[in-house]
Amino acid sequence: MIDFLQIVIYGIVLGSIIALGAIGVSLIFGILRFAHFAHGDLMTLGAYFALAGVAGMSLPMFAAFGLALGATALVAIGIDRALYSRLQQVSPIILLISSVGVALMLRSLIQMIWGPDNEIYQSGISMPWTFGGLRIQPTQVMIVGGAAGLMLLLHLFLQHTRFGKAMRAMSDNPDLARLSGINTDRIVILTWIIAGVLAAAAGIFLGMDTRLHPIMGWKLLLPVFAAAIFGGIGKPYGAVAGALVIGLAQEMSTLILPAAYKPAVAFALMVIILIWRPTGIFGGKVL
Repeated sequence: MIDFLQIVIYGIVLGSIIALGAIGVSLIFGILRFAHFAHGDLMTLGAYFALAGVAGMSLPMFAAFGLALGATALVAIGIDRALYSRLQQVSPIILLISSVGVALMLRSLIQMIWGPDNEIYQSGISMPWTFGGLRIQPTQVMIVGGAAGLMLLLHLFLQHTRFGKAMRAMSDNPDLARLSGINTDRIVILTWIIAGVLAAAAGIFLGMDTRLHPIMGWKLLLPVFAAAIFGGIGKPYGAVAGALVIGLAQEMSTLILPAAYKPAVAFALMVIILIWRPTGIFGGKVL
């Protein structure tokens, strides 16, 4: 029983990280109408920006965290202005292929600057807290608490601010939103800011839970898309529910399968939901 509960804790931590990435993917698809395959490498870039703050500038982690969120949001806006905004009138397939190219460029840039080796934020061993046989690392509490805080802020923004309501309106019907006087270009920029911030947070939390590596975000891209599709692509709340399901399923699969098959579990769940309910649990859009 203790082993099962320990795996549930690992699943919630992984699900919290996946949720931040899946919300970003879902927002981009809901408003810009294309699958952003560079999102995993945007997560990696955010994690390495935080490393630059901690190791290069000797900043405390919370200051490096804020610096990384801002820098990643700026990079996301820069990519949109330089590439995606110029391809708005083309097929979504062209945008998708372009995002694959952006992913490769970001990964190469990370390897050129920081190298291909594993990196860590802090050296040394952190002793876990123990509760009735359960072991919880302080960083795991920070990850779940930080992810929950960011998701709560996003909920309040979407439900109680003018810009949040405009984003929801544009997601439902871009043409009607434009005719209603909503500045859609400003909403696009806002979408990239939120997606960049959430991607950076997910990358930093993943780096805190494991290690930093140039392909860490690429490896997490499949579970991120599986979570977004499971909950309903274009539905941020569905992405959170889907992420928890994917995170728990991946960790629980280790009870019967080798850990190397965890990504296959996410892929299997994604295929099943696409066959059974293509719009996801919360009824999102179809890819």
